[in-house]
Order: sequence, then C-alpha cells, then structure tokens
Amino acid sequence: MNLDSAHIAVIGLGYVGLPLAVEFGKFRPVIGFDINPQRIAELVAGNDHTLEVSPSELAQAQHLQFTSDPETLRQCQVIIVTVPTPVDKANRPDMTPLIKASETVGRHMPPNAVVIYESTVYPGATEEVCVPVLERASGLRFNVDFFCGYSPERINPGDKVNTLTTIKKITSGSSAPTADAVDALYRQIIKAGTWQASSIKVAEAAKVIENSQRDLNIAFVNELSVIFDRIGIDTLEVLEAAGSKWNFLPFRPGMVGGHCIGVDPYYLTHKAEELGYHPQVILAGRRINDNMARYAARNVIKRMLQNGVDVARSTVGVMGITFKDNCPDIRNSKVADLVKELQNWGARVVVTDPWANAAEVQHEYGIELGTISTAHPVDALVVAVGHREFQAMSIAQLKSLCRGPHPVLADIKSIYNRHEAAAAGFSVFRF
Repeated sequence: MNLDSAHIAVIGLGYVGLPLAVEFGKFRPVIGFDINPQRIAELVAGNDHTLEVSPSELAQAQHLQFTSDPETLRQCQVIIVTVPTPVDKANRPDMTPLIKASETVGRHMPPNAVVIYESTVYPGATEEVCVPVLERASGLRFNVDFFCGYSPERINPGDKVNTLTTIKKITSGSSAPTADAVDALYRQIIKAGTWQASSIKVAEAAKVIENSQRDLNIAFVNELSVIFDRIGIDTLEVLEAAGSKWNFLPFRPGMVGGHCIGVDPYYLTHKAEELGYHPQVILAGRRINDNMARYAARNVIKRMLQNGVDVARSTVGVMGITFKDNCPDIRNSKVADLVKELQNWGARVVVTDPWANAAEVQHEYGIELGTISTAHPVDALVVAVGHREFQAMSIAQLKSLCRGPHPVLADIKSIYNRHEAAAAGFSVFRF
C-alpha cells in the first residue's frame, strides 16, 4: 500500500485538524472539511480564531482547500478524522461527534480508502465503534474494501514550541501494510519522527494514559496543597524545596480543565468498567481535580468573611476564563465552575479575559465578560489564569482594582510574590 500520491481529507478543523491540514497542504492536495460554514468562511478569508495557525502559515498551504461539502471526500483515499471526544454531564464518553463523522465519511469515501482517527478514545473504540459505522454507511468491508489507522493527536493548544511537527507521532494500522503506509504518511511532515505501535488498540491506550498519568500527578499535588494549607505552610515553597532533588517531578497544583487531561481519564475508566473492573486510583484523582474550583471559591469566601465583608453584597473579580495561559481555548474551563460557586454564595462576579471570545463564553457558560477597573473596585480578586497580561501587573496595580484595606487575592497560578501581596494588605490564598 502506497499513499504517497493520495489526496487527503481532514475532518474537523479545530485545534487538531487545522494544523494537520495546513502541514500536509504545503506540498500535496488536501481538503479541509468542517460542518460549520462560519469556520470555513473564516479560514477561506485567511484567519484562524484559535490562533494555532497564523495567516502566513495558512497562505503557505497552497494545496489546501476548505469546504463543508461532504461530496468532496470522494476524491480522497486518505481521510483523517479529528473531531472532539467530550464527556457528558455524568462524565460518560460522548461518542456522538465521532459516530456522526464516521457516518459522513462512510457515505462518501471511495473504495480502498484509509480512514485514520486522531480523536482520543478508549482502547478498542476505533474497531468496535467507528468501523461498524463505516461499514454500514459505505456498504464496504473492513480490511477488504477499506482500511483504518489510528494516530492520536498530541497538540498542546497555545504552545508555539512543541508543535505538530516537533512532537513524535504514534501511528498504527488495521493491517501490517496499512500500518506501514500510515507511518510513512506521517513521516512526511513530522520532523520529530514517528513511533509505530503494534496495533490500533495499543496506540489508543498509549494516548489515553498520557493524559491520565498527568491528571494523577496534578491530583497528588492538589491534595498536598489542601493538606499544606491546613498545616499553614505554602505549597509552592514546599515544592521548590523538594525540587532540589534531581528526580523530583515538577508538577504544580491547579484547576484541571481543557479537552484532554480533564476528559481522557473517563474514557479509560469507562472501558475498564465495561470489562468489570472498577478503577480506584484514576477516579480518585479525577474527584480531587474536579473539586479544586469549588475549593478555591470557598477559600475566597472564607477569607472575605474573616475580613468582615458582606458576601451577599460583594463583588468578586475573576481574571481569566480560558482553560490555560495565553490561549483562547475555553473548552471545559474549570474557571466557570469557580464562578458558579461564588455566585451560589451570593457574590456578584465580574469576569475579564483578554484572550477569550466573549460570544463563545456567553454561549458555552452563560457568562458575560466584563472589565475590572479602578472605577468599579472589587472586594476580592481571583487571578485564575496566568495570561501574560496578568503576569505583567504589579501588586500595586492589583490593589488599585480592590476596595477596602484588606481585600482577598486568590493567586490560583502562584504568579505573584505572596509576601509582597500580604505586605500590601491582601489576604492571600493560593493552591
């Protein structure tokens, strides 16, 4: 099997799909497909609101065309699916986007097509969920009339150093020739090289444990931060001291949101429970991390009460709503949970974020972005995201946004010098 001259289609043009389509589109025919016509219009105009690809990079992809017409998929022997795999309100895997994408692909793919999935799933999902959909929609036979591959995405939104081409790529295929062809395909664009897994299930499992491992390490330091707060010592100072040993892992506490770390472990535990095993360590980590937004909000409220603030008549300023620093991505942002908890205590909450799209925030969370200013000071300030604009602010600037001699400063990302903040009159809380 040789895919060197194959036309490629990329399904889903978000944080994962667009960089992939652009990289391939620099030297071979690529169709970038998305069901959202507004997204297509934006990209045709040369703009990417996710900021993952610059206008100049889009212009370099001279062989890339954008469309929302699925009929164009018939031209492509290689179809790469990069749609999201979220969880529902009960933290169960929501395979709906993946199933619908597979139906679209199945109805339009040509014979001998190779369908490669990049969406994060539990081990077995490609062959157990997606392949049957492809067969039903196409009338073709798996590993006879069409083939599949799995190459998990490793995109880190907002990271301009570790990008698509500089991160080693795991590849796999449904047959030995397919696996070799898929690996060769990605080696054309991945400068860091590839790692060919022995099977699709192994590749799926490798991806899902990458983020589960990170989730558990963060859960550990989050639990430490709760303990150290009760002891009365600063978590960051403890971690810095422990970090003087060469093999201490430098994880920091925080609110774990986003489309990967806060979601992927549930895919693994879902599969485990299907097989009759009830995970304990993985879910314990998830419970700790999912509770950190509420924990932060309640510590803000506690310190406000200790300072004599009437919470029901107070205003809390929250700086940052995106799930990570210097990135417009708001998916699964735990800051929204923090805001809701503060509101449940009766506080008025003003949220500001120079990176987030106001319309998206309103649509996704029902939160209207505003401005925190000296003209309308707040009783407490929560710096929830470490955007560079916030890191550039001095303690004096932060204090000017607050009223009263002893406002609360919740420095969630441990950006500022806590001793300087305390000396300025702040009641400081941080993980």
